[in-house]
Amino acid sequence: MDKINLQKLTCKDKATFDKFFGARYCEHSGYTFTNFFMWRKMRDYLWAVEDDVLYIFSESAENFLAWQPIGAQEKMQEAITKILRVAEENRGDRKFMFVVVEKIFAEELARYPHAKFDITAARDRFDYVYLAPDLINLSGRKFHGKKNHLNAFRKKYPGAEYVPITEEIIPRCRAELNVWAETHRRANPDNPFICYEQAAIHEIFDHFDAFKLKGGAILIDGKVAAFTFGEQLNSDTAVIHVEKADQNVRGIYAAINQNFVEHEWSEMIYINREEDMGIDGLRQAKESYRPIKMIEKFNATLAEENF
Repeated sequence: MDKINLQKLTCKDKATFDKFFGARYCEHSGYTFTNFFMWRKMRDYLWAVEDDVLYIFSESAENFLAWQPIGAQEKMQEAITKILRVAEENRGDRKFMFVVVEKIFAEELARYPHAKFDITAARDRFDYVYLAPDLINLSGRKFHGKKNHLNAFRKKYPGAEYVPITEEIIPRCRAELNVWAETHRRANPDNPFICYEQAAIHEIFDHFDAFKLKGGAILIDGKVAAFTFGEQLNSDTAVIHVEKADQNVRGIYAAINQNFVEHEWSEMIYINREEDMGIDGLRQAKESYRPIKMIEKFNATLAEENF
């Protein structure tokens, strides 16, 4: 078996990743090049293509992790064998596991004949998926609270304006991002994720057109009070990668959420708003929009006797 030549992830790899991700109907929000690019400095991704299968790994001082390989379903059993070989060659004393894989790949791991895996649901990483018309119309009793927040926003800020993100708007989005980050750093000084996310979003703004993203912002008196961006995930679903807003403006999150879907994604059936990362407030907020379904994800470790 030939050695898989792993390489670091860079912006120029987008076309390769897009080709693999676009060749299948994927509901997993993580499988976009945007997501991998945004978090590459935090997760130190390595990747390779062999026999028309895309392999993705990430590593840290403690872990050597494998992401779900992307390719034809009939190649997945052999892909597992190759991933385990790469792990043996590279992990050293570090922990190895498959992370946040789709249910269909977890089933491949369960029937793999050459090793046993302990497979567990990664609930904190489940994606929340909504019907686009629900997010646009906020109709019925179940959305009564959301509609009230939106109406309160419109009443207090009648001059507020929704605009798509363009090169002209990006500098104002960057300014709001910096305010958001500084506010959250003061509240959570020991949380390194805030700085990573801030830097990652700035990088996306650097490449916004090349990444073929759609974005939207709400302006109040010419200042960006909220912004968001996402992209088409599959034939009927858009994924929302980022949503930031001035939390002192009542109803601003309801406004940016509703406006973005209405203006940019009304032709989609579903909107994937990604995961809650186990954060109680975020889970409550995402559940309050009444997801139509959850996209399950799983972690898998080798049983003790295998390594």
